[in-house]
Amino acid sequence: MTTPSIHEWLGGTDALLRLTEVFYAKVRQDPVLAPVFADMGDDHPAHVATWLAEVFGGPAEYTAHHGGHAGMARHHLGRGITEEQRRRWVGLLQDAADEAGLPTDPESRAVFAYYVEWGSRMAIIYSGAAPPPIDESVEVPRWGWGQTPPWEG
Repeated sequence: MTTPSIHEWLGGTDALLRLTEVFYAKVRQDPVLAPVFADMGDDHPAHVATWLAEVFGGPAEYTAHHGGHAGMARHHLGRGITEEQRRRWVGLLQDAADEAGLPTDPESRAVFAYYVEWGSRMAIIYSGAAPPPIDESVEVPRWGWGQTPPWEG
């Protein structure tokens, strides 16, 4: 028997799209996060679902169609994300995971929470006044059971 990827365990890209649709509906109504996403296009939830699918071991569609890690890093440049916004983003995403019906077992939720915490802190780094250079050769980080990608910054 083969151990499923996190992507498979969470329910695949369809489940991640459900998650991002619930999440960004919350974001649009949130007084702390709405200004950050004021120019968000209607396709933004689908792009983020594609990113999460790749991060959690699904198809490399974000790399193929949206610029991979470098593309995601560039989306955060100059945004000046605050710690309050980061924390709100993390909390709303965790709430959205519940509402979207993602599995609630401790193992997958721990991996999910670990990635969300890591990713949100990377967003602060890239959105700050002195972001690191964006290395086009850095691949999308891949998260699995009991393993996380190394620090690339």
